[in-house]
Amino acid sequence: MARRIVLHVDMDQFFVACEIRERPDLMGKPVVVGADPKGGKGRGVVSTSSYEARKFGVKSGMPISQAWKLCPQCVYLPVNFELYVKVSNEVMEVLRGFAAKFELWGIDEAFLEVTGKAKDFAEAEKLAKEIKKAVKEKTGLTCSVGAGPNKLVAKMASDAKKPDGLTVVRPEEARAFLYPLPVRKLLWIGPKTEQALKAMGIELVEELAEADPTVLFERFGKMGPQMRLMAQGIDESPLVETWEAKSIGNQRTFENDTSDEKEIFAKLDELGDEVWGRAGEEGVAFKNIGIVIRFTGFETHTKARELRKPCGSLEELKKIVHELAVPFLEEGRPVRLVGVRLASLKREKGQKKLGEF
Repeated sequence: MARRIVLHVDMDQFFVACEIRERPDLMGKPVVVGADPKGGKGRGVVSTSSYEARKFGVKSGMPISQAWKLCPQCVYLPVNFELYVKVSNEVMEVLRGFAAKFELWGIDEAFLEVTGKAKDFAEAEKLAKEIKKAVKEKTGLTCSVGAGPNKLVAKMASDAKKPDGLTVVRPEEARAFLYPLPVRKLLWIGPKTEQALKAMGIELVEELAEADPTVLFERFGKMGPQMRLMAQGIDESPLVETWEAKSIGNQRTFENDTSDEKEIFAKLDELGDEVWGRAGEEGVAFKNIGIVIRFTGFETHTKARELRKPCGSLEELKKIVHELAVPFLEEGRPVRLVGVRLASLKREKGQKKLGEF
């Protein structure tokens, strides 16, 4: 039986790269895609920053006001989701042509099962180079590729050399590749789990790989022993070829905290328009409508309603959103952020979704 070979393709600084493709004059400049900084007084966060901006310490998820302080000379651009979906579809069309199996991992990432298309990892490396060349020729963008014996190792390999990198990790090299890394680098381990592991004296992947599985189970439940296997480079998860979004949502931070119901409802309507449009673009119906309300002081509440049948109109969506918001606004407390989320998604017949060709 042929050894399994999986590739993970990760587009470099994707949102920024799409913007630079539209505006070549931005090449080489520090660019930030996200909220409007408004001279350092803006609200919201950084979605993506160029590698030039990262040299100033600007990172994804950072408050936009902090990004401004670090790099006021950056070029700040609003998120243009329509453009990113368009370019993503171009990229994924190229990638699917190289894969025996294909799994979309997000708007700018994908897994390719190439077992059988490449007889060994030497051929997989050649195939990865062909993929990088094809993506560049088709879209003008660069990507980083990781090759490994499973999804876990391939994903982490693609992060090893960015931008425009290629890292091949053979099965016998997996532990040597993983062990020196801090546990936070391991897929699925977030900051809270990292802190919990550090409290147990586990900071490196090697230490996690050699930890007592019984102790890990007592602390983390069934995920504990699973993390230990992952640290050893063991992952048998298959590629899932039919990707479906679990939810569609968006949120906005007000320029100034507000208790003006008219302003709040107007922003919720704006978000309703956006998520309704995205549901239409991805060809999905939905039966769950939810909202997010964040008050001054970052106190955050969510509320949702499950419908008996899919929502039939934008007007119905907005009506439900308003009804969900009313109880939170009755006290007149200043609101910092609002959001709208659609869940219980179901693909509508005859419609295509992001990544399907």
